[in-house]
This record gives sequence, C-alpha cells and structure tokens, in this order.
Amino acid sequence: MGTIKQVIEGDYCIGCGVCPLLDSNLSIAMNDDGEYQAVRSEDTETSPADVVCPFANAALNEDILGKALFSKQQGIKHDDAIGYYLKTYVGYAISDGFRDRGSSGGMVSWVISQLFSSDKIDAVIHVKESSEQGLMYSYQVSRSIGEMEKGAKSKYYPIELSGVLEYVRTHDERFAIVGVPCFIKAIRQLETVNVTVASRIQYHIGLVCGHLKSTFFALSEAWEAGIPPQDVTLVDFRYKLPGCAASDYAIKAEGVVEGEKAEVIVPTRELSTTNWGYGYFKYNACEYCDDVLAETADITCGDAWLPGYDADSGGTNVVVVRSQEMLDIIDSKMDEVHLEEVPPEVIAQSQRSGLRHRREGLAYRLYLKDKKKEWRPTKRVQASDRIPYLRKKVYEYRMELSEQSFVAFREALKTTEGMKRFVQIMEPIVRKYRRVDNPLHRRLLRKMKTVSRKIQTKLNK
Repeated sequence: MGTIKQVIEGDYCIGCGVCPLLDSNLSIAMNDDGEYQAVRSEDTETSPADVVCPFANAALNEDILGKALFSKQQGIKHDDAIGYYLKTYVGYAISDGFRDRGSSGGMVSWVISQLFSSDKIDAVIHVKESSEQGLMYSYQVSRSIGEMEKGAKSKYYPIELSGVLEYVRTHDERFAIVGVPCFIKAIRQLETVNVTVASRIQYHIGLVCGHLKSTFFALSEAWEAGIPPQDVTLVDFRYKLPGCAASDYAIKAEGVVEGEKAEVIVPTRELSTTNWGYGYFKYNACEYCDDVLAETADITCGDAWLPGYDADSGGTNVVVVRSQEMLDIIDSKMDEVHLEEVPPEVIAQSQRSGLRHRREGLAYRLYLKDKKKEWRPTKRVQASDRIPYLRKKVYEYRMELSEQSFVAFREALKTTEGMKRFVQIMEPIVRKYRRVDNPLHRRLLRKMKTVSRKIQTKLNK
C-alpha cells in the first residue's frame, strides 16, 4: 500500500478532502493551478489516513470494495467495464421537470427526490453554487427537494469534502452523497474504518466521470466568452440549446464587463478549451484512475453519448443500478421515469473513449512511470507498452496537452492578448495530437465509406 506522502509528492492527489477527518496533520488547500490538494503540516512518512486515500490504498480497489458491497445480492452480475450491476438502463425522468433542469436526463435529481419523499434521508451532500467570494461551487448539505434542485447540472469545477464530512461527523442524521468515482471510493474506504460516517452516509450516488478540472477551465471558458478572469462570478457549464443535440450545448458565463453586470451564452463548439480529448486543466491524478462509472456507488448516472439518444436536446442518462434498494425505488415509480433496459455493453459503449483512455492509456502511462522507476499508484490495470505506435503517441500528446495547458493559461494571464495567447501556445501541440489521433489513412477510409454509401443509395433508388 502507498502513502499519502507518496501521493502528494508524486502529484497524484485529487484533493477529495477525506483525509483530514482522520489526520489533523492534513488539510486541503487550493494551489496556484486552481486545484485542491492535501497539505501536510508535518513531514511524516505515514498517516492514519493512508487507508482512505483513493490513490494510496491499493488493498481496497474498486473490485474488492464492490464485491464486499454488492456481490451477495440475488441476481448481481459483474462487468469489467462498469463493475457490479443488477440492471442497466438508458432514459430520463419525466416527472416534476427534473430533466429540464438537469444537464442530461435528470435522473440524479429524481433519485434524490425519491429518497427525500420516502423519508429515507434527512439531507443530501452534493455540489451547489458557493456563497464564498471567488469560489463558484462547493460541496454543501441540502435538507429538502427544493434545496437539492439548486444543485442540478454538472459542474466541471474543483470541489472537496472536508467541510461537509465535518458536518456529518457532528450531526446524527441520514445522508445521501453524490460524487465522482474517486470521491465515492474514498468515502467507501472511510466507512471501513469510521463507524460514525458509515452509519450516517447511507446512500451513494455516482457520476460518470471524464476527469476533474481546475478552476482554470471555468475561467478560460468565460474569458473566451468575453468576461475577464478577474471579473467572472459564475459559469453554467451545461446550458441546454433548444433544438440542438444533447452534446451540442453552451456555457452561460456571468460576471462584470466594463463596470456592468454581464451574462454571455456561447456554444462550447466555439470555445478552444472544451474538447475533452485534449484534457486541458486536468488533475494529474485523473491520469491514474481506472474507474469511469463510479463502481462503488449504489447507483451511477451519466450522459448517454449514444446514437439515437444524444440527438435529443432534452438529454438522456445511462443508469447503472447496483443495490436492490435503488432498484426497488425505480421499480416502484416507473410511471415517473422513461427507462429502457439495455445490456451492460451499451453502457460501456456510451463511455468508450473514457474507458479506453483509463484502461489502454493507463496501462501505457503506468509503463512510462515504471520505466523511469518512479512511484505510482497500484491499479487494477497492469503496466504495458504493447499498443500500436500511434496510440502511444496519442497518450503522450494528451499528457503534454494537459501539462502545457496550465503553463499556457498562466502565460495568457500575463499578456494583453488574453486567450488568443493561450491558443497560440497550445496550437502546435494540438496539431501534433490531431495528426496521430486522426491519421491520413483513417480519414481516407472514412471518406471511402461515405462515398460508397452515397453510391449504394443512388443504386437503390
């Protein structure tokens, strides 16, 4: 098992904020790159919180935790891509406007509303707009459906749990928690050693995750939309555009321009930083995670990036149900949701790019670390360089894109050119990445297939 010291020194900390609950020597602070990180007040080799760090404790990986949590249920199955599951669905909420207010199908808000309505929880721990100066979003506690609804939609923004976990420690209530995979894993690890937290956090709702962003992501989006970084107050990352595909959404940035309050809506396709394949402003820890679908959560929801579903501007969820209690809730309220049961392969297909990056790509990144004889987290994926040359270059350029995005943004802040300077710095790396990610032979093959389909269509008329 690794240690938090190794995680911090190796830049593998995701800043989840779970460790301070077990070790007063640890705290969470935001670094100069706009990322939350664990900070040690004393340089100790080990910590009582080593067992809860999602990147240190290899003894409790997602397979082991999932088996302990879910494997004894009747009808449970396991899939290498999505973990344990009872049922897998594609669909959306049809009651009370949850879908309209959400980023996609509204299923997360609907599930939480059911927990409140059936008196299974007193509060939910989730991310909402922050009242703290200079901070857009933070983990907070909501005690009603009305309060919870203010936290709808995805927030591509750094968050941490230390404050809300202290609230859980001092309040004998029943909680649900919503989080990305590594956060839910850290909570599950905490629950193995802390009876108080285990008895109070009773439901775990997972979010499908691409990667966690630094504050630079929100600031860069708003800056390109016309609001300078120092004047940005809020960014809505998933503003739905009526009549457009679910994947064709916009941002809504709020702030001050020339002394006046401003609100700007810009489609993400017009912004330079929103291509998730580039991995701009990504936590380095995300490059060493192999869980895309929150495998330790009772239920996981995400975007259905699938043909036939992603064209619906209302948004559609993929849903993985792992606990019988969550399945019973859905079964009892099927009139409030529109869900189609699908094979687990469909769920995996909806996240195929992320899964490939976290499995094949991770194997290569681990190999590179081992080659340098550097410590790195122990993962379920084994280190390997047995992948095609072009795929190796894809992963190498992605790492470079992520690392250099921080450098380029800080450089842009120093100039009068703003985000134009950022684009200038990043463009040469983007060009190299595009050449290997979309090589000439692949483009020609797609072109030939398109021409062939057109010819076949004419012949059939």
